[in-house]
Amino acid sequence: MVNFVGAGCGAPDLITVRGKRLIEQADVIIYAGSLVNPEILAYARPECEIHNSAYMTLEQVIEVMECAEKEHKNTVRLHTGDPSIYGAVREQMDRLSALGIEYEVCAGVSSFCGAAAALKAEYTLPDVSQTVIITRMSGRTPVPERESIEKLAVHHATMVIFLSAGMLDELSEKLISGGYSAETPCAIVYKASWADEKIMHCTVGNLAETARKNNITKTALITVGDFLGNDYSLSKLYDASFTTEFRK
Repeated sequence: MVNFVGAGCGAPDLITVRGKRLIEQADVIIYAGSLVNPEILAYARPECEIHNSAYMTLEQVIEVMECAEKEHKNTVRLHTGDPSIYGAVREQMDRLSALGIEYEVCAGVSSFCGAAAALKAEYTLPDVSQTVIITRMSGRTPVPERESIEKLAVHHATMVIFLSAGMLDELSEKLISGGYSAETPCAIVYKASWADEKIMHCTVGNLAETARKNNITKTALITVGDFLGNDYSLSKLYDASFTTEFRK
């Protein structure tokens, strides 16, 4: 059996109870070494066979899984955050299906959730934004043209931008071109929940300058939108004049 496990956004105690249990039971672990906090591997048994996929190709990853399956071993494929977001898991699952190898997925705490916690912020404020757009800049890996930053920015929704910390001059230009004002609040969250987490509040206009001043070039999320401001309406859910199924 292969279990794809979300390691969470960084802090070792932000892995799920299920994810920790699967790591403790694993005979083989293949972890995303460039992103997963290595402290999480302390949950593994001393005899567990551990591979760092930062040095591996897809074919090599599948080969390790296939060999483990032939030896009736439990494999954990440990991905950063939640495997469903920029995890490159579909291609692995399809290969396992073709080989007749069973697998399951254990959800994890994505870094976009970790960033909100670090900011002590709510992405979906009444009368501000009820939509969260998770996206990334086009780089060595392209983004469909219909999902360009400019086209998404038109909505003025909350945006959480992954994998783009090294392209912030261009990102700022595209956000403004799409309709955000240069004064729209932003935050750069570096390594959310890690011991060296860092939060930088700024605006769309000085996004790149803020990153340069703080030597941020990677491993950071960019959050954009008026959810970072102070104006919003109170929730209807707890409004005394609002009837619910549980409160008349």
